[in-house]
This record gives sequence, structure tokens and C-alpha cells, in this order.
Amino acid sequence: MTRHTVKELATALSAKVEGDLSVVVTGVAEPADATRDDLAVAMAPEFVDDISKGAAMAAIVQVGTDWQAAGLKAVILVDRPRLAMAGLTRLLSPSNDVKPGIDGSANIDPSARIGNNSFIGPYAVIGGGAQIGENAQIGSHVSIAAGAVIGNNAVLQPGVRIGQNVRIGDGFCAHSGVVIGSDGFSFVTAEPSAVEKVRETLDDSTVEAEGSQDWLKIHSLGGVKIGDDVEIGANSSVDAGTIRATSLGNGTKIDALVQVGHNVRIGTNCLLCAHVAVGGSAELGNNVVLGGQVGVADNITLGDQVVAGGATKILSNVPKGRAILGYPAMKMSSHIQSYKALRRLPRLLRDFEKLQKSVSKKRDID
Repeated sequence: MTRHTVKELATALSAKVEGDLSVVVTGVAEPADATRDDLAVAMAPEFVDDISKGAAMAAIVQVGTDWQAAGLKAVILVDRPRLAMAGLTRLLSPSNDVKPGIDGSANIDPSARIGNNSFIGPYAVIGGGAQIGENAQIGSHVSIAAGAVIGNNAVLQPGVRIGQNVRIGDGFCAHSGVVIGSDGFSFVTAEPSAVEKVRETLDDSTVEAEGSQDWLKIHSLGGVKIGDDVEIGANSSVDAGTIRATSLGNGTKIDALVQVGHNVRIGTNCLLCAHVAVGGSAELGNNVVLGGQVGVADNITLGDQVVAGGATKILSNVPKGRAILGYPAMKMSSHIQSYKALRRLPRLLRDFEKLQKSVSKKRDID
């Protein structure tokens, strides 16, 4: 990390600063672990008491904190801690220190176009006709297929794969191992398969199918279209569409180990947490939030502002603004009531058995 005064950091965060404005920090740390050169991050009340356990001279704290009692020389005061964390971590991210240049081992087709002030890392491969905007940071061993288009200020960490017919807007960030534009998982049989019959009838008597049922691949020609300010976590994948493009709207953020199937349409400012899987041709509205391990069946629609709790399995359409939970998904409040009732079942059964025995004894007496 480079050296910053608390005044410089506060100015960048549009935050209030008090104390010795010239105090210099070179790192950030939790309060108890902070050295004299660290900015102690103590924006939650439970961390403030830990400041005295470390050696920090400066801290970032919530407005109203009694910082003088903590022995500090300077503080940055913020109203909304998590929002301040977003700004602080962005300012101090090591990615900001990358210098422009192209490594000699990179393999770049002469017809590819790379914008000004870009960094291309070791052993990166960029295909013919590919277009990369200004200020790009392309890590080592990244491959960008022929004809792919990526906007300005892209960050592609080591090992990212960008396929053909992929169009990406400005401010894109892909973490290591991300694959964009791989073929969708789409196959068909010459005769109606057992899967097709079951899907139509929901009847296990139709499982048996005729013939060898060889699977024939349906290739993906539609590519992927990604808007501006989209981030995708490590080892996640977005499959190419069959005919139309799989699409991700502006501002959408995807966690690690997420699978987005072919032909999926995801709206703006959505959050998909780790291990989410979205089946082919599903459509998600704007501001949809899917917790970890949520599964979305293919060919269904989720309205705007749907929130799905962790491990929810969504098998049918969900209306706008609905909070859901469970397997199968239901209203979150209904699921919680059902879960509470389920936990009471053992006690209810015991009470029922006692009542049953009491009734039996009464019958014997009569």
C-alpha cells in the first residue's frame, strides 16, 4: 500500500476527519492487530474497545464514537460504515497499483485492438479482431477469443476465459477462473426422450423410452452480452445462448462458483451469491437477490426485487417483490411458520400418544 495521510483518505471518502490530519498510514488492520502504521478499521461499536489492544495512531470509526478515550491521534468519521468500507477498500486495492504495459510473453493477434493505458500480463492470449477498451488490466494466462469485445476499465484476473461472440460493457471485473461464453448444456434425442415424456406428464410410468436415446448436441450460437459495472466471482461460468445471447444487466454482481445457463436473462443490479445455479432460459428481473445455493429451474420468471433465502429451490414463477425460502420455494413467512410447526411435531406426537393412552384406559374402565 502507498502512504496516505488521514486527511487524504477522508477527502477521498467525503468524510469528516478530526485530530492530527498529518498522520500517515500505510496499511489497514483490525484494531487489535493494528501497528502504528495501520489505519484501524473500527466502524462497529464492538471493535472500538479493541483499539487500545493494538498500536494504531489513527482509525476509521462511526460518527459519535469517543475516539480520544481510545488513545488515537486522528480519526476519520463516517455515517454509514459499510458504505465507507466500499470506498476505503477501493482506494487501497492493490489493483490500483498496476502499471500499463504488455508482457513480452503475451500472444496478441495483430488485428486485435487494445485501448490506451492497458496492462496485458504474461502468457495472455488475445484473438483476432478482439477489442479491449482503455485502462484494461488483463492478468496472466487470460484468453480472449477472436471477435470478443470488452469495454473500458476492465479487470480480468489470471486464468479468465472469454469466448467468442461475447460483448461486455465498461467496468467489468472477472475473478480468476471465470468462463464467459462456453457452450450451453443443451442436447436432444432423435425420438422423444424419457426426460421429455416425464416433463410433459409428471408420471414415472412414462420413463421408459424407445431406442438408444443418443444425445445430440445443440450448439450455442448466441454468445453472451454483459452490461456495465458487472462483477463475476472466481470459477463462475456464464453459458452462451443458443440463438439469442445470454444477458446480464448493468450493475449485476455474481459471487464465486455460480452457474448461469444458456439463454438466461438477468436484469440490472442483481446479486447472485455462491453456488447459485440458474437454469437455461430463466429470466430474472431487476434487483433480484439470490442467497447461497439457490437453484432456479429453467424456463421460469422471477419478477423485480425478488429475494430468495439461502438454499431455496425455485420451481415456478415468482411475482415482483416476493421474499421466498425453502424447497420448494414459498413465501418466506409461510416457510418460517411451517418450519416452526415441524419442530413442534415431536412434542405434539408425544402429547397425542399420552392422550391416546388416556382414552384407551377410559374405554377399558367403561
